[in-house]
Amino acid sequence: KDAEAGGIEVTRQGEIGLIGINRPSVQNSLNDDLTMRLFAEIERLEEDNSILVGVLHGVGGTFCAGYDLNSISRTTFSKASRPTRRILRKPFVCAMSGYCLGNGLELALMCDMRVIEESCVIGFLNRRFGVPLIDGGTARLPAMVGLSRALDLILTGRHVTAKEAFEMGLASRFVANGTGVGQAVNAAIAIAKFPQKSLMHDRASVYRATFDSPSLEDSMRYEIDSVSSEIIDEAVMCSRRFSDGLGKGGKFHDIKKKPIADWEADEIAREKTKRGVECEGMHDFSQKLYFSNHLSQKELIFFNLSFFSSSEKL
Repeated sequence: KDAEAGGIEVTRQGEIGLIGINRPSVQNSLNDDLTMRLFAEIERLEEDNSILVGVLHGVGGTFCAGYDLNSISRTTFSKASRPTRRILRKPFVCAMSGYCLGNGLELALMCDMRVIEESCVIGFLNRRFGVPLIDGGTARLPAMVGLSRALDLILTGRHVTAKEAFEMGLASRFVANGTGVGQAVNAAIAIAKFPQKSLMHDRASVYRATFDSPSLEDSMRYEIDSVSSEIIDEAVMCSRRFSDGLGKGGKFHDIKKKPIADWEADEIAREKTKRGVECEGMHDFSQKLYFSNHLSQKELIFFNLSFFSSSEKL
């Protein structure tokens, strides 16, 4: 643990930096002081060349319940530059758990990926208190879920379940309760282990195409014009390694196996057991249906494929 002050916990795991909001007495809601500390830690992580990916999370089972209404002042609505009002300089993964509301949801939208736990509740509940969105929510949300859904969430301020958030594309991954931070770290490790120059180029191209580019042609022109000599050198070097046999069969150079924590090993074992029981049970059930002529063979195949497809999403 590198630091713990003012309700912000900062830790690191190799090339991954973790920033945790720790104000559990008020569901990790923010005030002016805590917000400034949070933004300072984000900027410090961005400037640390030894950290490649950040993970933003809440301590104690809740990500962030938004802004503390008891602390709102004119300072809260300052127009000063802050990380939420720009594209972060490094990839960030957000672990969404418990409540992710108002300004807390805007923090999640700021990140590149969002891992949401199954019981998490999101929404812009600030709507009922007359508090506007000031940290990128109105700009980012439509790009992620479309205009119609964005207006639904922003204008009604309704609660949204984790399942609905995942299905509409707001969250990248849907995970079991209590595993959000671990799965967010896993996603961050997956990002950090690849050659970074081309990865960061592609990330920048995606953001420019989404928010800055006036046309498809402009986006494609930027995509090639922004390829630097360093990126080309990296690509040529990696291609030569592939020619030497590295990278074939799904194994890539410099991708290190990370040690699996006990909690994660238990989770993997439970998931395998769960899926094995489900698949075995479904096989027996489908056989009974088939032999009793309730389904044709073609319908049975489609039924099984649909089941296994839905199981993978879980």
